[in-house]
Amino acid sequence: MEPSGSAPGPPAAAALGLSGGRRRFADLSFRAAAVAGGLSVLAILGLIALSTSQEAWPAFRQEGPSFVTSARWVPNENVFGALAFIAGTLTASRLAVAIAVPISVGIALFLSELAPRRLRKPVTYLIDLLAAVPSVVFGLWGVLVLAPAIVGVYDAISGWVEPVPILNTLLGGPASGRSIFTAALILALMITPIITSITREVFDTVPAGLKEAAYALSATRWEMIRGAIFPHSRSGMVGAVLLGLGRAMGETIAVALVIGSSPQLTARLFGSGDAMAAVIANEFGEAFGVWRSALIGLGVVLLAMTVAVNVFARAAAGPAPTAGARR
Repeated sequence: MEPSGSAPGPPAAAALGLSGGRRRFADLSFRAAAVAGGLSVLAILGLIALSTSQEAWPAFRQEGPSFVTSARWVPNENVFGALAFIAGTLTASRLAVAIAVPISVGIALFLSELAPRRLRKPVTYLIDLLAAVPSVVFGLWGVLVLAPAIVGVYDAISGWVEPVPILNTLLGGPASGRSIFTAALILALMITPIITSITREVFDTVPAGLKEAAYALSATRWEMIRGAIFPHSRSGMVGAVLLGLGRAMGETIAVALVIGSSPQLTARLFGSGDAMAAVIANEFGEAFGVWRSALIGLGVVLLAMTVAVNVFARAAAGPAPTAGARR
């Protein structure tokens, strides 16, 4: 019997009606199509980066390095410094990932290891449906429901941390419901289903033999998870987190509705801020000249940040383990 996944031998090829020459031609054609598909993705990405960089060049030429080192963004004075928006994007997205990852991993572990079989499918369907909810729905819920309700919590926390030197800078008042932290909560809610779905699929690929071997060595359930599931799933988990981080960094409408749209550079998480994608959405319709080029430049910077994060995380994750049989 042919092993699963191997190329068809002469008997299998004969059963499929393929001669030796036709089989080689089919293999070469498939290889060429696969290589062309992979290279086309790189080509499209390169063309996008090239065209947007050309459109943003007037702003880059005028501002120079201050485009990413200055926090002064005043279109009426033809001054464009994106540091405040870069900081807002990074702060909100990192907070969102920090909130979403533990919840997502916990849900994925529950579904793959602890949940009764009759409960797994309904919960899985619910999580997949949450991932398909449009971002504007989350944004409207955030600005109409969450922001007014949570401002009292922010005020209470600001009062508690007022005597603490560092926390009073990060969590001090005056607090606003439309703030960086509110945007992070909405983003965490949006990326949790994505990270959960991918992480659960990765956990399900862990070979049953690895788990049984851990139990045979008298490991507890947590020791089995830490010693068998997590190491085998490391690359897949990193990929899931990166996908969620990319969604958080590039989200536009939901963030624009709840972040407060303040161009000032601030360290206060409960204060208003802004993000690159939100600024592009809010200002592009009325922009012209260098202002328009500066907004496109924000897109170029966001693209560069996303690529850099993916490259760094891929290097940190290391090579993927050999895939085992699905449970």
